Amino acid sequence: MLNVQVVSPESVSYTGEASMVIARTVEDGDIAFQPGHVQFIGTLAVWSVDVIKEGGERDTFAVHRGFVQVANDDVTILSDVSEPKDAIDVARAQIALDTADAALAADADDAAAAADKARAELRLRVAAGAE
Repeated sequence: MLNVQVVSPESVSYTGEASMVIARTVEDGDIAFQPGHVQFIGTLAVWSVDVIKEGGERDTFAVHRGFVQVANDDVTILSDVSEPKDAIDVARAQIALDTADAALAADADDAAAAADKARAELRLRVAAGAE
Protein backbone atom coordinates (compact mmCIF):
# COMPACT_ATOMS: atom_id res chain seq x y z
CA MET A 1 0.00 0.00 0.00
CA LEU A 2 0.98 3.59 -0.56
CA ASN A 3 0.91 6.20 2.19
CA VAL A 4 -0.62 9.29 0.58
CA GLN A 5 -0.84 12.94 1.57
CA VAL A 6 -2.48 15.67 -0.48
CA VAL A 7 -1.63 19.03 1.06
CA SER A 8 -1.76 22.72 0.25
CA PRO A 9 -0.78 25.76 2.29
CA GLU A 10 -4.37 26.06 3.55
CA SER A 11 -5.18 22.47 4.42
CA VAL A 12 -4.51 18.76 4.32
CA SER A 13 -7.03 17.45 1.78
CA TYR A 14 -6.22 13.77 2.22
CA THR A 15 -4.08 11.51 4.31
CA GLY A 16 -4.38 7.75 4.11
CA GLU A 17 -3.55 4.60 2.20
CA ALA A 18 -4.07 3.83 -1.46
CA SER A 19 -3.24 1.15 -3.98
CA MET A 20 -2.57 3.73 -6.72
CA VAL A 21 -2.26 7.48 -7.25
CA ILE A 22 -2.69 9.06 -10.67
CA ALA A 23 -1.46 12.58 -11.35
CA ARG A 24 -0.54 14.74 -14.33
CA THR A 25 2.89 16.32 -14.42
CA VAL A 26 4.14 19.08 -16.67
CA GLU A 27 7.17 17.00 -17.70
CA ASP A 28 5.72 13.52 -18.15
CA GLY A 29 1.94 13.89 -18.59
CA ASP A 30 -0.24 11.39 -16.77
CA ILE A 31 1.63 9.12 -14.40
CA ALA A 32 0.44 6.41 -12.02
CA PHE A 33 2.19 5.41 -8.82
CA GLN A 34 1.82 1.98 -7.22
CA PRO A 35 3.65 0.34 -4.33
CA GLY A 36 7.32 -0.18 -5.16
CA HIS A 37 7.51 2.77 -7.57
CA VAL A 38 10.98 4.25 -7.94
CA GLN A 39 11.71 7.59 -6.34
CA PHE A 40 10.15 10.41 -8.32
CA ILE A 41 9.62 14.13 -8.16
CA GLY A 42 7.65 16.13 -10.70
CA THR A 43 5.87 19.42 -11.26
CA LEU A 44 2.09 19.07 -11.19
CA ALA A 45 -0.06 20.47 -13.95
CA VAL A 46 -3.43 22.11 -13.33
CA TRP A 47 -5.32 18.83 -13.37
CA SER A 48 -6.90 16.23 -11.13
CA VAL A 49 -5.21 13.77 -8.81
CA ASP A 50 -6.93 10.44 -8.24
CA VAL A 51 -6.30 8.43 -5.09
CA ILE A 52 -7.49 4.88 -5.68
CA LYS A 53 -8.06 2.80 -2.58
CA GLU A 54 -7.69 -0.97 -2.19
CA GLY A 55 -11.33 -1.74 -3.05
CA GLY A 56 -11.34 0.51 -6.11
CA GLU A 57 -12.96 3.51 -4.43
CA ARG A 58 -11.59 6.73 -5.94
CA ASP A 59 -11.08 10.12 -4.28
CA THR A 60 -10.49 12.91 -6.78
CA PHE A 61 -8.90 16.28 -6.09
CA ALA A 62 -8.62 19.40 -8.23
CA VAL A 63 -4.94 20.35 -8.02
CA HIS A 64 -3.56 23.70 -9.13
CA ARG A 65 0.13 23.20 -9.75
CA GLY A 66 2.70 22.18 -7.18
CA PHE A 67 4.83 19.04 -6.86
CA VAL A 68 4.47 15.29 -6.46
CA GLN A 69 7.13 13.33 -4.61
CA VAL A 70 7.36 9.55 -4.32
CA ALA A 71 9.81 7.76 -2.03
CA ASN A 72 9.57 4.44 -0.18
CA ASP A 73 5.83 3.98 -0.94
CA ASP A 74 5.08 7.50 0.34
CA VAL A 75 3.32 9.76 -2.17
CA THR A 76 3.13 13.42 -1.27
CA ILE A 77 1.17 15.91 -3.35
CA LEU A 78 2.28 19.45 -2.43
CA SER A 79 -0.07 21.78 -4.24
CA ASP A 80 -0.79 25.49 -4.41
CA VAL A 81 -4.47 24.54 -4.11
CA SER A 82 -6.06 21.11 -3.67
CA GLU A 83 -9.82 20.69 -3.50
CA PRO A 84 -11.65 17.44 -2.86
CA LYS A 85 -14.48 16.77 -5.29
CA ASP A 86 -17.17 17.30 -2.64
CA ALA A 87 -15.72 20.66 -1.51
CA ILE A 88 -15.90 22.38 -4.90
CA ASP A 89 -18.36 25.26 -5.15
CA VAL A 90 -19.84 24.57 -8.60
CA ALA A 91 -21.69 27.88 -8.88
CA ARG A 92 -18.54 29.82 -8.04
CA ALA A 93 -16.51 27.78 -10.55
CA GLN A 94 -19.09 28.46 -13.27
CA ILE A 95 -18.95 32.22 -12.55
CA ALA A 96 -15.15 32.07 -12.73
CA LEU A 97 -15.37 30.26 -16.08
CA ASP A 98 -17.83 32.79 -17.48
CA THR A 99 -15.63 35.67 -16.30
CA ALA A 100 -12.51 34.09 -17.84
CA ASP A 101 -14.33 33.45 -21.13
CA ALA A 102 -15.42 37.09 -21.26
CA ALA A 103 -11.88 38.29 -20.58
CA LEU A 104 -10.51 36.00 -23.28
CA ALA A 105 -13.14 37.23 -25.74
CA ALA A 106 -11.85 40.75 -25.15
CA ASP A 107 -8.17 39.71 -25.30
CA ALA A 108 -7.31 36.24 -26.56
CA ASP A 109 -3.73 36.67 -25.28
CA ASP A 110 -4.72 37.34 -21.65
CA ALA A 111 -2.54 34.76 -19.85
CA ALA A 112 -4.18 35.35 -16.46
CA ALA A 113 -7.66 34.78 -17.92
CA ALA A 114 -6.43 31.61 -19.66
CA ALA A 115 -5.07 30.31 -16.34
CA ASP A 116 -8.34 31.24 -14.58
CA LYS A 117 -10.28 29.38 -17.27
CA ALA A 118 -8.13 26.24 -16.88
CA ARG A 119 -8.67 26.21 -13.10
CA ALA A 120 -12.44 26.78 -13.43
CA GLU A 121 -12.77 24.04 -16.05
CA LEU A 122 -10.83 21.65 -13.82
CA ARG A 123 -13.06 22.39 -10.84
CA LEU A 124 -16.19 21.81 -12.92
CA ARG A 125 -14.81 18.57 -14.41
CA VAL A 126 -13.83 17.19 -11.00
CA ALA A 127 -17.15 18.23 -9.40
CA ALA A 128 -19.06 16.48 -12.21
CA GLY A 129 -17.11 13.30 -11.58
CA ALA A 130 -15.48 13.19 -15.03
CA GLU A 131 -12.29 11.13 -15.08
